Amino acid sequence: MSQIVATPTTESSIAYLMKNYVDYNHWANCTLVNWLRTKPTELLEKEVVSSFSTIRVTLIHILETQRYWLSVINPESNYSGQDFDGDLQETFSRLMAQSQELAEYVETLSARALENDTLVVNPWFECNFPNFEYILHCMNHSTYHRGQIVTMGRNLGFTDAPMTDYNFYNVVAK
Repeated sequence: MSQIVATPTTESSIAYLMKNYVDYNHWANCTLVNWLRTKPTELLEKEVVSSFSTIRVTLIHILETQRYWLSVINPESNYSGQDFDGDLQETFSRLMAQSQELAEYVETLSARALENDTLVVNPWFECNFPNFEYILHCMNHSTYHRGQIVTMGRNLGFTDAPMTDYNFYNVVAK
């Protein structure tokens, strides 16, 4: 059995983790979308008892949430708050592109920028946390809903879900 060696880095641990985690998120979203593309469209639009009515609607929720949190950490983001409501293929494309955009933006951030506090004021809450906390929250949120999509798929008869585990990414897929 081969031994896995940690990736050496000169970055701070927080900076390395955030950059690796957004890359993982991009990979996991693309892996999930590529799997879903092999499934019948009508099943991805079929209502399933869950927090969102269909797999497509859940994907849109992931997309919109990632867009929102990117707008929090990137003052130059063009997020308007207007919800996307495209068809399934456009949803797939937008989610993969947005995940890449998020990863590319976080890759440009210094450790200091990741540790800077950003005030968030919206109708639901107010907080003032370091940017890395928002990134971690966003990635955790996407991971949660990817798992939900796998469970929804299982209820639709899909038994071949791909592995999108963070450790799998670090050991095998990176």
